[in-house]
Amino acid sequence: MKIGIASDHAGFRLKKEIVTQLKKEGYEIKDFGTFQPKRVDYPDYGEKVAQEVSNGNLKWGILICGTGIGMQIVANKFKNVRAAVCNDLYLAKIARNHNDANLLCLGGRLIGQEYALEIIKTFLEEPFLGGRHSRRIMKIKKIEKNNCSD
Repeated sequence: MKIGIASDHAGFRLKKEIVTQLKKEGYEIKDFGTFQPKRVDYPDYGEKVAQEVSNGNLKWGILICGTGIGMQIVANKFKNVRAAVCNDLYLAKIARNHNDANLLCLGGRLIGQEYALEIIKTFLEEPFLGGRHSRRIMKIKKIEKNNCSD
């Protein structure tokens, strides 16, 4: 499974740890930066992963900033991206089960490495439940089509 990942300076350390661990577990990781803890602007990095998920080059993305909120806002500007801030296991489960989220946003200043890895595992393994949730996803796609220019 190929996963795109990026962070700003606030998420740099956590991203580095996550990349190392996910590679050990056999995931193919495409790291879009940042590659140093020097202060950077999160939109520059969030855009790269969100674009790859949007155009179908990546099924999954992980973005990390201080809280996850900034990265989520950036990612949700792209068609076909359903980004969710999930700084706990319940949100990761529901983001997948109900919202078919395909891009996970994490707060590098809020959670530690081990818990972040549990959240990621939950996010990647939980299924989209479909049913009544499919109707809602179709409505989101319609809103996206009507409001996002190509």
